[in-house]
Amino acid sequence: MERKLILASSSPRRQQLLHQVQIPFTIRTNDVDESIVQEMDPIEKVKQLAILKGNSIQKNVHEVILAADTVVSFQGKIFEKPKDRMDARSMLTQLSGNTHEVYTGVYIKGVMENNLFVEKTEVTFWELTEEEIEHYIQLDDPYDKAGAYGIQSTGAILVKHIFGDYYNVVGLPLAKVVRALKTFHIYPS
Repeated sequence: MERKLILASSSPRRQQLLHQVQIPFTIRTNDVDESIVQEMDPIEKVKQLAILKGNSIQKNVHEVILAADTVVSFQGKIFEKPKDRMDARSMLTQLSGNTHEVYTGVYIKGVMENNLFVEKTEVTFWELTEEEIEHYIQLDDPYDKAGAYGIQSTGAILVKHIFGDYYNVVGLPLAKVVRALKTFHIYPS
């Protein structure tokens, strides 16, 4: 019997990435209280959040759940989505001229087997002027993204270089996910 992928995410970026590699999926989400995960270690936090999201979805035996969570970490501090402009300004000021890590936890839930992994990418920002930061936080771009920037959109101009998987910074380590889905008998169409 053919397996059907259920994406436990309303993230337009994750949806675009799966479309990019022609993996068919259906979106099914539940509101989960992410604040119950108080973990301060970024690796453990994204693991726990991905599992929380994945386990919140009801599925049948022919469905496979894909859930993910992404955070930015700098000097031991987790940067999630900014609460407001002041929060976005603070994050970008701290990231300016420095290297930070982006972690995505991925949880794939099948019938008998599950797969949980974390991908890490290092991102270095240019030294940003106050004017550059002020211009960027006036846009809509920073506010629905961990670390207050989108590498796949206008935030690309902030990034000097990356070490690791670009798509991980967007929100889903695509090649690794596609390879993992094959073990669940889900393939690009």
